[in-house]
Amino acid sequence: MRFFEDMSEVGFVVIGRNEGDRLIRCLTSLKNQFSENVAIVYVDSGSTDGSVEFAQSVGADVISLDLCQPFTMARGRNTGLRYLHQIYSNLHYVQFIDGDCELLSGWIENALQIIQTDPTLAIVCGRRRERYPESSVYNLLAEMEWNTPIGDDTACGGDALARISAIMEVGAYNPAMICGEEPEMCIRLRRHGWKIRRIAVDMTKHDIDMHRFGQWWKRMMRSGWSIAEGFTMYGNSEEHYMKREYRSGWLWGALIPFLAVALAWPTRGISLFLLFAYLYLGYRIYCCRLEYGDSQKNARIYAFFCTLSKFPQVVGQAKYWWAQIFRQPVSLIEYKTPTKKYG
Repeated sequence: MRFFEDMSEVGFVVIGRNEGDRLIRCLTSLKNQFSENVAIVYVDSGSTDGSVEFAQSVGADVISLDLCQPFTMARGRNTGLRYLHQIYSNLHYVQFIDGDCELLSGWIENALQIIQTDPTLAIVCGRRRERYPESSVYNLLAEMEWNTPIGDDTACGGDALARISAIMEVGAYNPAMICGEEPEMCIRLRRHGWKIRRIAVDMTKHDIDMHRFGQWWKRMMRSGWSIAEGFTMYGNSEEHYMKREYRSGWLWGALIPFLAVALAWPTRGISLFLLFAYLYLGYRIYCCRLEYGDSQKNARIYAFFCTLSKFPQVVGQAKYWWAQIFRQPVSLIEYKTPTKKYG
């Protein structure tokens, strides 16, 4: 067991909901790397699998969110951050980590070295790895998704080392957002002059545990919701945030198939040739993934599912607008299988 000495300024916020063995790995990875007095806060969102009891058993400070309010990851992170800020006032940095992730050895040392030497940095993030990319095509897609460019970036994901003062300055995460809360906060950070940087260091090992098409479909629906909400908030700003993705969802997920079918009779079937445009789209994505360094096999897989994702994406966009127009209550779009209870 190896402990990192200089942890007096760093705390951890872990969020989770029915993560089972994944949460065990997450909290154990923290306990195994750092001394007993490190500040670890676990924020639970209504778990029924014994997550709260396990987190307490390993010495984490545990907060259970109020069941009367909707659960969001943003709300969980904000709750944990406020707790750290109030109880551990000496902390300058917080490592956010999702309960389905394991923190990898060496990450904190490297991230701290970067963020402490550049006062303009609000967030430093690294490479998230998928634990079992070979176990399903959906896990492989997630592994490829996590492979993002290195350097100054516009956004981060759920796992990141952040400067507490910067996060507090912009009001932290938007608790009303059920997804896409990280890039939304990063927009506000950059507008305040802060920077986000991604470094070439493995940060966490993630366990998406996705083995069914229906799970992938729901995840893509959630992505569509995030795109629609992000576009609504910032699409007409100078950044044109999610503008291209939003239009692409409606074009490929709704307009082209609608025109192909609706005009089939008056055009004697000629309009159905519009569907060949999906082959062109898939080929473009395939070529891009090859340029990115993927194997031909993986590039084909990614191109197929990325093209197919336009359909659940537009469903998610439509669900967002349905909720807005008819003022429907918003709830999480969950795709993971509930875990068994501890013990």
